[in-house]
Amino acid sequence: MILVHTPNPKEVATYLELFRAAMPEQLFVDVNEACLNAVRYLIVWGVPDGLIASLPRLEAIFALGAGVDKLLGRADLPDGMPLYRLLDSGMAGQMTEYVRYGVLGYQRNMDVYRRQQAAGQWRMLAPRPPADVHVGILGLGEIGTAVAKALVRDGYPVSGWSRSPKHIHSVHSLHGESGLEKLLETSQVVACLLPSTPQTRGLLNGERLSLMQPGSMLINAGRGDLVDQNALLALLNNGHLRCAQLDVFAVEPLPHGHPLWHHPSVTVTPHIAAITLRQEAVAQIVGKLRQLARGEEADGRVQRQQGY
Repeated sequence: MILVHTPNPKEVATYLELFRAAMPEQLFVDVNEACLNAVRYLIVWGVPDGLIASLPRLEAIFALGAGVDKLLGRADLPDGMPLYRLLDSGMAGQMTEYVRYGVLGYQRNMDVYRRQQAAGQWRMLAPRPPADVHVGILGLGEIGTAVAKALVRDGYPVSGWSRSPKHIHSVHSLHGESGLEKLLETSQVVACLLPSTPQTRGLLNGERLSLMQPGSMLINAGRGDLVDQNALLALLNNGHLRCAQLDVFAVEPLPHGHPLWHHPSVTVTPHIAAITLRQEAVAQIVGKLRQLARGEEADGRVQRQQGY
């Protein structure tokens, strides 16, 4: 028996229909239908208190997303319980579009023109080709690598930073503290696509944000706790940073009245940069379930010490 749960009952019903059609030989249920003693697998987004503890025969958990920081932070997650995350499920294409939108807007000075419009100013700025805008990508997992490759194809010089060395054609790959500093110092646009882990939380503090080039742009579509929002605001206010495009925040939804809402140099989006596509998520999880049924290790098992 496989239990599917999200906080939205209508969403659960949709997922159940998709899972049952994709894998009819298995029994997929919601919490109202489940015999908790018979549940072997849990497919979940947003775990209610007490659910995991109520499943004595649980063998593995599948997250309906790529980020698993909230699951890993739960005290009731048993030691050694296999946890699997989505590796893409249609998110790489969406994230590429989101970052590409920000980079192109920066290249064509759209943020400057929006501020000029608000001030009633008519002033043309010199155009720049993509080759003159160096983009730095923080995080070279499946999604970050796809974004980096797409920007290279668009003609931008691209650097990428990760925990360990990576080798990606036409991408200048960096790692370690010195590599992070070099990326921040040499990029006109920095796009943060990292997960939230003990090693990445607070990574972009005031000191590191200050390393970014004067007049540069920050895009954060990873997790909100990666960036010191107060330090970011200070650097925007003093003109060191030109603009920011932010999809994730320390507290979500972004609280009413927060200065980021109305800052003239900030674009706020409500955590929509890359949303799980249901059919692709179902296909990927069904593939993992079939791997386990064959006695194989399933793709996307989370390494807890790394946080992803």
